[in-house]
Amino acid sequence: MSTETDASMRDWLRSPTTSLLAWWGPQTAIVAGLLASVPVRAAIWTFALVWMGVACILNARRCGRTHCRYTGPYYLAMIVPVIAFEAGLGSVGMLGWVCLGVIILGGSGLIWWATERAWGKFS
Repeated sequence: MSTETDASMRDWLRSPTTSLLAWWGPQTAIVAGLLASVPVRAAIWTFALVWMGVACILNARRCGRTHCRYTGPYYLAMIVPVIAFEAGLGSVGMLGWVCLGVIILGGSGLIWWATERAWGKFS
């Protein structure tokens, strides 16, 4: 019991300020980035994904938060399709970007739910 309490005390998600800066702010930037031109959107999304990915990986190491072990690498992997879209490696319009945003944000939510349901909040 004390181990989970200790982990909880180190969890960045516990603090509304840290949670806002590390995850909710970048997620909002991804949504707002849909209004920008493709090069600016790709830059915003790449920065946000790096920011959230690194924050998740650091939080997983800091407190053992289960979903962070998976969402950190997931966010970093999602940079690949962002760069591919920006480079024009497929003919995607706004709908493609919206779908990618849904996959990124919805996928991370699904990972969060599934991993913590299966293995607990801290592991």
